[in-house]
Amino acid sequence: MTATEPHIPAAASRPTQAPLDAAAFRAAGHALIDWIADYRETIHERAVAHLPEPGAIRAMLPARAPEFGEPIARILGDLDSVVMKGIVHWQHPGWFAYFPANSSYESILGELASAGLGVQGMLWSTSPACTEVETHVLDWLVHAMGLPARFLSTGAGGGALQDTASSAALVAIVAARERATRFASDAHGLAAGGRAVCCYTSDQAHSSIEKAARIAGIGREFVRLIPVDGQGRMRVDLLAAEVERDRALGHLPAFVSATVGTTGVNAIDSVPEIAEICRAHDLWLHVDAAMSGTAALCDEFRFVNAGAEHADSWCFNPHKWMPVNFDCDVLWVADRAALVRALSVLPEYLRNAATESGKVIDYRDWQVPLGRRFRALKLWFVLRSFGLEGLRALVRSHVSMARTLAERVRAHPSLELVVEPCLNLVAIAHKGGDESTQRLIDAANRDGRFFVSHCRFHGRLVLRVSIGALATTPAHVEAFTEHLLAEAARA
Repeated sequence: MTATEPHIPAAASRPTQAPLDAAAFRAAGHALIDWIADYRETIHERAVAHLPEPGAIRAMLPARAPEFGEPIARILGDLDSVVMKGIVHWQHPGWFAYFPANSSYESILGELASAGLGVQGMLWSTSPACTEVETHVLDWLVHAMGLPARFLSTGAGGGALQDTASSAALVAIVAARERATRFASDAHGLAAGGRAVCCYTSDQAHSSIEKAARIAGIGREFVRLIPVDGQGRMRVDLLAAEVERDRALGHLPAFVSATVGTTGVNAIDSVPEIAEICRAHDLWLHVDAAMSGTAALCDEFRFVNAGAEHADSWCFNPHKWMPVNFDCDVLWVADRAALVRALSVLPEYLRNAATESGKVIDYRDWQVPLGRRFRALKLWFVLRSFGLEGLRALVRSHVSMARTLAERVRAHPSLELVVEPCLNLVAIAHKGGDESTQRLIDAANRDGRFFVSHCRFHGRLVLRVSIGALATTPAHVEAFTEHLLAEAARA
């Protein structure tokens, strides 16, 4: 062997495990489905969250990957012996933390079908069904949620599935930046024209807005976090003043993100008023309705759509309040040409007759990555299996539970509602102050039956109760309420 020849190791002396064939896959698949069903059916018997010591899960794993394949039965067995030792049970009926992250059997089956097909839907031509099912299902949702026709694919707009609202914000900001700079930065970078591009959102908005602006090259310095009022809504007068100030400084205001359901207390910005400012200054209006947007399925909650007819982009997460497992965000735009122009790069190897015809959608131009999986299948499965009435019943039940909890809190001498709940999130504080509120949070999370999270609102510690898990019933909320009120009397 010469010095330049590669070393080829000798053949392994032990035969490796053969990859699964169809028969073995069927058997393992049945076993895994049974395991998932057993887990979901008994999840209420587990403590919602029991965190191991940091590093405990890694310590159970070998230092190096196995040289020889292992039987699939042994791998499945480690779901219990390893993975379950470090799982926080987001599907638990006592899950009241953060926001819901629902997953239904229908959605799991849709995800399984997507994995089984294993298609790459970057172009219409790489799997037409991957594109057309998605386009059609998102048009269904425009009608089902009472959103404006400008978001339908049959006009100038349309929808695309993103992984999360964070990615939706990023592509919207890029499109807004390009429109504001007349697409100069597309060719010449952010220095084009020498003006700083500015973005605006409330100081209660999700952190993904600021992060997206930084990724888009706008920089933290030019992200304006507008203070909110006592109910958590963006101060529209302060937004207008900031835009005027930036214009006077020679900057280029480009993008406003209004929030329908803030992360902390689920406040809803006045989108119609914000839209007036956006129209006056030619700003891109994005609406982040990540969790609360699902409420628009019900006629009585369509206040969440107020101002949507003026939005350039609008997004919500079916992977929160709808029973579609993570990840699944819907982003609609009023003018898809602006989005495609900002994001499209067409190398020779992606050219094809369908794209050149202009008759198809290529979703690679609506997102950051080139590749995309068949994410629409799980949404399609859920919409068809639950039906719109089933989904409406789910939303209404959660709002009813939240209202019942709020009534009990309002009547308790030691507790108060930080804001009046508008949907399914109840923000609570102890009148004794932050230390007492923290004791309530700690007591709830120690109990094992529940898990809650917190935020700070106008400097005050808040216990957040987000009611939206698929498995949650009035009995679970009642048990939590009794626990909370008893602890409040002692805190």
